[in-house]
Parts: sequence; C-alpha cells; structure tokens
Amino acid sequence: MFIGFVEAGVPLGVTFSFLISSPMVNEVALGMLWLMFGWQIAVIYIISGVVIAIIAGTVLGRLKLEHLVEEYVYQINSSSCDCNMDDAALTWRDRAIYAKDYTIQIVKKVWLWVIIGIAVGATMHGYAPAGFLAKYAGPGNPLAVPLAVVIGIPLYSNAAGMIPIVKELVRTGMAMGTALSFMMAVTALSLPEAIILRQVLKPKLLATYFGIVGLAIIVTGYLFNLIL
Repeated sequence: MFIGFVEAGVPLGVTFSFLISSPMVNEVALGMLWLMFGWQIAVIYIISGVVIAIIAGTVLGRLKLEHLVEEYVYQINSSSCDCNMDDAALTWRDRAIYAKDYTIQIVKKVWLWVIIGIAVGATMHGYAPAGFLAKYAGPGNPLAVPLAVVIGIPLYSNAAGMIPIVKELVRTGMAMGTALSFMMAVTALSLPEAIILRQVLKPKLLATYFGIVGLAIIVTGYLFNLIL
C-alpha cells in the first residue's frame, strides 16, 4: 500500500500519516478500551493517535525526504506494461494486465522481506514482558514512558492483542499514560514493520520515521500521565 500511495502521487507525509494511524487507531481499539477503561480513556487514546499521525506526517512531509525513498518505487510505474494512455482509454483487459505486471514487480522486490517480517512478527505476537515493565517502568521511575516505548518498539502485536496486556499493566500499578504509550509503540512501530519498510525506505528515512513517531508517543505518554 505504501508503494501504491507513493506511485499514485500521494504526498509522502500523507502516506506516513496513513501508515501510523492504520494499525494504531481503529474501531477494535476504541471498543475494547471503552469496555475496559471507560469512554474517556478510549476517546483520549483515539484522539491522541490521530494527532500523532497528523503531526508526524506533517513533519515528515515538510522535511522533503522523497529522495530517501528507494528509487525502484518511482520506477515501477514507468517500467510496467505500456499503459501510458489516459485512464478513460484503458480497457478492462489493459487494466488487468497492468495490475498483474505491477503486482509481480512489487512481489519480486519485497517477497522475501515480507516473509521474514511476518515470521518475526509471528514469533513475537502477543509477547510483552508485563512483569519486567511493571518493575522497571512503574510510577516511581521518571523515565518510565521512554523506557516503555523503547521496550515496545521491537515487539509486535495488534491493538486487540495489546489491550488486555495494558489492563494488566495498569492493574499492577503502571501509570495509564505509560501503559498506553507502550501500546502505541508496539502497534505503530515494530521490528517486523522496520524489516518490511526497509525495502522501500532508505535507512536515514526509516530512522527519521521511527524517531519522530517514537518521540511523539513519548510526549503523549507524559501528557496522559499528567491528565490522568
């Protein structure tokens, strides 16, 4: 989808906003947070997730980092089937051929790394060291939020898998903001995501993306702790 967005001319910052908000903000997270913590926490989480996606996407867009996207992403369209005519002139057969050639080119470039990323994600799925987090990222540690984010980034789970873990962390005494920042880091940033994105982003852009989003999550976690 990232390749498709960029190739279609969607601005890079907008594409990153989608990339951030898609796993972190969804109806499953809203519903489960509402049931477990009440509507106030659910709404605060959803709004903060959207704000992080907008701010991070805006910052990344203003940095003009398009040159740090791998060159082949921009070359896929021009090197695929000869369908440079207007969309209105394309027949269904032309569209089917274009879609097939486009898909084959992308799969050839990234298939191995997608499999590796999925394998890493499957190994880590649902794994979160709750005991370790409760011990070292408790309310008495002023660096609890960044520690939770740093621990969360290598892990992988979706929002539905993380919310029961967040509930257990809060039950054991972790501040709500710290627990939610941990959840954001696991869902929005992960090692499997980095492995796959590396195939379309150069290392500098990948590091910038993770750094900006990670910093935004840390700031949000501290704000949550102040508010809640």
